Amino acid sequence: MSSVVVVSSENLDEKQQSLTTSVVQAADKKVNLLGMSRAELEKFFEDLGEKKFRASQVMKWIHQFFVTDFAEMSNISGKLREKLEKICEIKAPEVVHRNYSKDGTRKWVFRVGEGEGSLVETVLIPAEDKTGARKTLCISSQVGCALDCSFCSTGKQGFQRDLTPAEIIGQLWMANYSYMEDVPVAERERTVTNVVMMGMGEPLLNYDAVLSSMRLMLDDFAYGMSKRRVTLSTSGVVPKIDQLAQDIDVALAISLHAPNDELRNELVPINKKYPLQQLIAACQRYLTKDGNESARRHVTIEYVMLEGVNDHPEHAQQLLKLLKNLPSKINLIPFNPFPHAPYGRSSRNRIIAFQKTLSDAGFVCTIRQTRGDDIDAACGQLVGQVADRTRRAEQWQKKVAQRQEILRTQG
Repeated sequence: MSSVVVVSSENLDEKQQSLTTSVVQAADKKVNLLGMSRAELEKFFEDLGEKKFRASQVMKWIHQFFVTDFAEMSNISGKLREKLEKICEIKAPEVVHRNYSKDGTRKWVFRVGEGEGSLVETVLIPAEDKTGARKTLCISSQVGCALDCSFCSTGKQGFQRDLTPAEIIGQLWMANYSYMEDVPVAERERTVTNVVMMGMGEPLLNYDAVLSSMRLMLDDFAYGMSKRRVTLSTSGVVPKIDQLAQDIDVALAISLHAPNDELRNELVPINKKYPLQQLIAACQRYLTKDGNESARRHVTIEYVMLEGVNDHPEHAQQLLKLLKNLPSKINLIPFNPFPHAPYGRSSRNRIIAFQKTLSDAGFVCTIRQTRGDDIDAACGQLVGQVADRTRRAEQWQKKVAQRQEILRTQG
């Protein structure tokens, strides 16, 4: 964000007003208010010589009525609206592609930088539950992913950079707006009921921006979401799990995928740095940082089912032993193949047998319904386009070529 000189009082004389306007017009770009927290906006308006309550007014217009034109903010003076128009903007990431599935799933591709190598994807999944219609948005936090989980197509794209708060919260803004585009401003309402930080990237490796965005999700002047309906999913960055426990109360999910260190080292390489014993202990500490109506009643365990790899009966028994002292719900995820993936999806019978072992032991264990297959929006299929700074995509392509050559010579 470029620095902007702002007016400090409404009582400036004409010369001072003219000078301020000139400086503002010379600024590199306008200040984007979309990703600002309430505290940041309050300071921004105080620096403008305005009252702090202007922050909550503008937040409501942005995040509850999805207004981007300051002229439509009717409870703000015309003079302030003109001032904001000169130095500010409300700008979500550019939508370069959108696709709506026949099952109601929606996917957006956002451009978050220059060129084709700065594209991220976001998916909204509708469902019915005991509370009524649920719309869960899977949000990305990075362009690509710095981790290299062997079964995830996103990781094979490599990594470019972290997303900013405006680029993160802009995904939620756009998903809500997609249902409200043709609705009069006064009748607009927030539609997305649940958020999972489970899209492209490892959220805890972009900690500050993700934390700021989740605080906006919970803020009553923004999206006003329940703590239990905002979930952060991590592959297991142990120190940041402990930091998260101190900073915010949201639901925690762990991309586990293996019940022992040897297998998890292969599937989720960060396990070599933070092995299972450390990860489970961090989850236990996270749950002990409790409060009134906390989201921290349990940890959600995500377990993608890979044929012949992690789906044997002994793996289910190992998982029971690993989680015996951790309040948790287990979500079994049928693997969604991507081109040249070295894995296959476990059979339906194998997944059901695995679920039964866990359920009989007293765990709440569900099988995730695969949604959005027809638009490549299923779990593990978000790839975007990444200008890879890690050369991981190049290395992956070499491995694929080598494997294809072996198959060709053998065939």
